[in-house]
Amino acid sequence: MARAAVPGRLTAARGWRPAELAGERFETPAARTLLLRVADWPGHLPGQHVDIRLTAADGYRAVRSYSIAAPADGDIVEVTVQRVPDGEVSGYLVDELPLGASVELRGPVGGWFVWDPAAGGPAVLVAGGSGVVPIMAMLRARRAANPAVPMRVLYSLRTPAQRYYGAELDGDEVFLAYTRRVPAGFPRDPGRLTAAELGEHGLPPSSDVTCYVCGPNGFVEAAAALLVELGHDPARIRTERFGPSR
Repeated sequence: MARAAVPGRLTAARGWRPAELAGERFETPAARTLLLRVADWPGHLPGQHVDIRLTAADGYRAVRSYSIAAPADGDIVEVTVQRVPDGEVSGYLVDELPLGASVELRGPVGGWFVWDPAAGGPAVLVAGGSGVVPIMAMLRARRAANPAVPMRVLYSLRTPAQRYYGAELDGDEVFLAYTRRVPAGFPRDPGRLTAAELGEHGLPPSSDVTCYVCGPNGFVEAAAALLVELGHDPARIRTERFGPSR
């Protein structure tokens, strides 16, 4: 997921570090996960993101921000980049950056939209489109560190071809809501995520349940309003919005 970089939000190391592309995989034809090896990486929390900087031969620089897709794993930082039409940075990262090449990376960034594996309690994770990237980091962290903690994921996306992370997002703790086209035999008709579905497939409102909502602005506003309608405390609903980043 791409976001616009916001100055002054760094919560750890402030300098740029070289990052080598050590591995890759395509989540969809338009979305590529990059496994970046960063020496002396200080670690991060699920939900944070990083700034990536590219420098052209003529000295021109471009910076974009991308959500971290997995919990801390030594010196590897995993991000998923979705190609944006005519995007100068996203197009290069998805289609051209070769294994072994280097970019510059800064972060981790952000301290509000995070789930701490050491202290995080039950959570409802609601994702729209590529907003599933930081949500995936939280789910992976909980599965690795404390699988007994209740966590539910509701993932809204347009079509099966746009689904990220494959079988990792199968199972009883994940609910998929396709809005335009569904797979053959899928038990739900295409349509937007509803309050009834959030109530049935999420967790009941409680003082120890935190809700995380990430996606395009309109989706986030609608999902957060539905969660409040269901009785979740607005103070325990954390949101992250994003727009096109080229």
